[in-house]
Amino acid sequence: MQWLARAKGAFERLLEAILIFLMIALTIVVVVAVVYRKAGASLAWYDEVASVMLAWITYYGAALAALKRGHIGFDGLVLALPLHWRLAAAVIAEVCVYAFFLLLAWTGLVVLDVLEGDTLVSLPEVSVQITQSIIPIGAVLFLVCETLSLPDHWRKLKAGISHEIPPIDLEESAP
Repeated sequence: MQWLARAKGAFERLLEAILIFLMIALTIVVVVAVVYRKAGASLAWYDEVASVMLAWITYYGAALAALKRGHIGFDGLVLALPLHWRLAAAVIAEVCVYAFFLLLAWTGLVVLDVLEGDTLVSLPEVSVQITQSIIPIGAVLFLVCETLSLPDHWRKLKAGISHEIPPIDLEESAP
């Protein structure tokens, strides 16, 4: 299982690097667009490119959150269940998540086929397929992250440990 922890750590660093790159690039695009607009020469492509970059940041960020099990959940409710019901609820939840993201990946590929030949309005040399490829890519990344984080999640569920609520150190909280 040590190889899984290393793979998870490497994947986390990769996603963080991609997100940092995208956020810096978006910041540069926004600053350049503001400077141009203040100079009286706004960039025609800014709105379209910035919205695509924000979508990419959202999908990569969602994958990173899945890797860290940082999405909104109901740990308190699930952990209040008896162990066998808790594990059953977790299996049902995981099946739903995997089904949704498999469907999203497949639908994203279908959408890419439909968009063949379309280009951005403001940058006709950029294919819409490239900008929308984040849909299936993001879905697959989410599935990979969900899978890499599953063993630790399962172990914590069995032990009754919450992902959302940090453990309380009773010795520190005592007067």
